[in-house]
Amino acid sequence: MHRINSLKHLALLGALKRPVKISSSEFTKYTSTSSKTAARTLKQLEEEGLIKRSIIPEGQMISITNEGRTWLEKEYNDYRHIFCGDEKKVELYGNVITGLGEGQYYIAQEGYRSQFEEKLDFVPYPGTLNVRLTDHSADVQKNTGRKDMIQISGFTNGQRTFGSCNCYFVEIEGIRAAVVTPERSHYPHDLLEIIAPVHLRETLKLKDGDEVKITIEDRSACE
Repeated sequence: MHRINSLKHLALLGALKRPVKISSSEFTKYTSTSSKTAARTLKQLEEEGLIKRSIIPEGQMISITNEGRTWLEKEYNDYRHIFCGDEKKVELYGNVITGLGEGQYYIAQEGYRSQFEEKLDFVPYPGTLNVRLTDHSADVQKNTGRKDMIQISGFTNGQRTFGSCNCYFVEIEGIRAAVVTPERSHYPHDLLEIIAPVHLRETLKLKDGDEVKITIEDRSACE
């Protein structure tokens, strides 16, 4: 409990977006614990890879890692389920496949990356998880109206032009992510390219052929 509360308070201080300067004694004001407990909790978070710390004369600089963000997102999703329910969520099933290897190149382009960070509120791991939907899920996906598409504009980097694409939020095995769909004709409706702030294959220990559940997140469910 100390860990998730501490992560939450660090996030409220801005540690998801940038390193924040704070001492263990100052942090007790947000956690209602002793200075010794606060220091021990921060050390534990660092050892578990949930935060990064660097010691400075005035205290320490702390930022939340992608793994820490994932913890917070799982907590957030639990509260969404409690207060919003699941009636507006759509579950899709498919199998992990190997893509063409182009995802890393495109996701790493600054013109895309900066828009993902601004509009999706996370910096994606440079690569996509490719999932081939089952026939039934492909039909469900094709007939699901998307009212909350997020447009990523095309751009030119001086050498070539990159096309626009659309995104929508999903959860994959409890991790908040987004599906990226290029704005081009004849894109397979049974193929999903998924980006996330973590390496999904590694984090979820996935290999080709593994079945995964993807939940389409309706961000208007609580409105």
